[in-house]
Amino acid sequence: MGAETGSGTRAGDQIATFDLAAVRRFATLAVQGLSEAREEIDALNVYPVPDGDTGTNMYLTMDAAKDALDEHLATAGDDPDLRGALHAYARGALLGARGNSGVILSQLVGALLRRMGQGGPDDRSAELLAEGMELATAAAYAAVGEPVEGTILSVAKAATTAAVERASDPEAHLGDVLAAAASEAREALARTPDQMKLLRDAGVVDAGGRGLCVILDAAETAVTGHRAVGAPATMGRHLIPQPLPTGDLTPDGPAYEVMYLLDADDDAIPGLRSRLQGLGDSLVVVGGEGLWNVHVHTDDVGSAVEAGIEAGTPRRIRVTHFAEQVTRAREKRAERRGRAVVAVAAGDGLAAIFRDAGAVVIESMPGRRPSTGEILAAIEETHAQEVVVLPNDPDSVGVASAAAAAAEEHDDVRVVVVPTRAQVQGIAAIAVHEPGRPFDSDVVHMTSAARSTRHGAVTIASKQAMTTAGPCEPGDVLGVLQGDFAVVGDDLFEVGTLVLERLLTGGGELVTLVTGEEGADLAERCQAWVEAHHPGVDVLTYDGGQARYPLLVAVE
Repeated sequence: MGAETGSGTRAGDQIATFDLAAVRRFATLAVQGLSEAREEIDALNVYPVPDGDTGTNMYLTMDAAKDALDEHLATAGDDPDLRGALHAYARGALLGARGNSGVILSQLVGALLRRMGQGGPDDRSAELLAEGMELATAAAYAAVGEPVEGTILSVAKAATTAAVERASDPEAHLGDVLAAAASEAREALARTPDQMKLLRDAGVVDAGGRGLCVILDAAETAVTGHRAVGAPATMGRHLIPQPLPTGDLTPDGPAYEVMYLLDADDDAIPGLRSRLQGLGDSLVVVGGEGLWNVHVHTDDVGSAVEAGIEAGTPRRIRVTHFAEQVTRAREKRAERRGRAVVAVAAGDGLAAIFRDAGAVVIESMPGRRPSTGEILAAIEETHAQEVVVLPNDPDSVGVASAAAAAAEEHDDVRVVVVPTRAQVQGIAAIAVHEPGRPFDSDVVHMTSAARSTRHGAVTIASKQAMTTAGPCEPGDVLGVLQGDFAVVGDDLFEVGTLVLERLLTGGGELVTLVTGEEGADLAERCQAWVEAHHPGVDVLTYDGGQARYPLLVAVE
């Protein structure tokens, strides 16, 4: 192929070759491009609170990949190997991935570079790139439970289609294919508002798609030397989207076989099948008349069990670990003992709660979610044979799953992510954690506790937006229910009681209130309100110390 193992190339050869020099140029240009565009991409956030960090997450992911490449080259000697460099770059992206956008991006990068690194001396770089983009796009779609068009996935698919078509011309060079892909990506980005009503109403394009355009432009420039014309990001008012399922990142070849008997009504089975299909392969659900036998190969044991809990009552749960352990892992087996919990905490008080319960804590804050590498380091820090990870944030579930997969690949450790999507769900899960139980049973109890915890919050709008409860202005008080901005008001206590009332509509025995940096008085008043209006409900109050959310609420 056109791929070379050395770092030198003549400028005139750049349109036809894929070599280490081009990879290094791309790594630098991608980071530079995302650094320049990160604030613009972050501003495409459609939420009224400043949680939009897609640009930052993509920048940090690619920056971690570049650092890994630089470190590899610094220790590779005078004749670095291209395949080794590509592997280091892809692994750096995986371990540095932050947020859903970073996880999807690391999946795209990893699948593409694996194919590029497999090329032989007779392969055309243009064809390898097109094939790699096909594999990358397929991997990204597979990583998302229910792919949604009008996102980074749509942009990747359009760019891939253009690349494959251009590469079919035997006269096309690598630079030609990249130019076609980058151009079509910009066109696809402009179409994202037509594919998703939320973007159209907000007057913006998709943030992840915009970041991918920056990266493809960097690739074109790295190979051809021509600087592409950047895609404009339509700006306007912002709208609250309904939560979109994003799924969890998993490597090729599921690591676990999950089996259980399920007591469930027949009409719950189609939904169960649909959910499990997005979690793995080798899916078999057989039975009838209320009793079913469920079998699936997956990397996400917690979600597979949670799906069963959602459909009915699972029992006789059996989890088999397929992965063969490498020699290094076998040597470490004697060193690892017991079970541990790793929890992501969004404030000092929350961190103290999880630490007091025995967890290894990773602290986070708005705009600074943990990376795959940070969660992996925390897993390794436990020195436990069995680890449960509580991400406690919807955007960190995929990152945690990637860290779990990486830990099991290189160490003799079992890691399960309980897909907690709120801090209070994590508190509920760790409250029922019992190291003396069998691991699989402990995971089921923690997953069930998190799943049965209804959660809400109170926050302050920082920008104008249209929410599901109507328009809001900066300074308005927002009530959050199950991740959706469902209440707009002007008084913290009034909104807090509305959130509590709605959460308690379905019943409940225990209310948990977690105060933020400025929410102590609010929590006291809300506790008094619950005691007066729902005297049969117990109330627990914690000092969480989280930013931007004066109050977090849970009802169990």
